[in-house]
This record gives sequence, structure tokens and C-alpha cells, in this order.
Amino acid sequence: MSGAIGLIVEGYVSLKDQKALDQLRAQRRKLIADLNVCIGIDCTSTIQQIEEDIVVIEAGLARLDGPMTS
Repeated sequence: MSGAIGLIVEGYVSLKDQKALDQLRAQRRKLIADLNVCIGIDCTSTIQQIEEDIVVIEAGLARLDGPMTS
């Protein structure tokens, strides 16, 4: 997990900001789509890192959807 994306997601989860997390995930998905059409360079490792970011973001979203404990 990327340390930076983990901290960002933690911040949004603590603020219960689902919209920001949704936007962050959408931006990452667009980056992957843009990188998939690149010709002449190997973007495999970059795409893999972005996919790992999406996993972290989705875990944050799941925490917002799950039962809240005090």
C-alpha cells in the first residue's frame, strides 16, 4: 500500500467524506484508462500501483458503508 494514499483515505474516512473517496477512485480509474492507450512506453508498473491505490480507496469506502462502531 502506498503510504500517501493510505493517509489520504484515512483522512477522508475520518471525515466520513464518501464523495471525496468516490472522486479519488474515479480519477484513478481514468488514469488507468488513459495509460492503457499509451503507445511506445510500458506503463505496467504504474498501472499496478494505481490499481493498488484503488484497493485502498475501496477499503476506505467499505469502512464507510459498514456498521459504525464507537
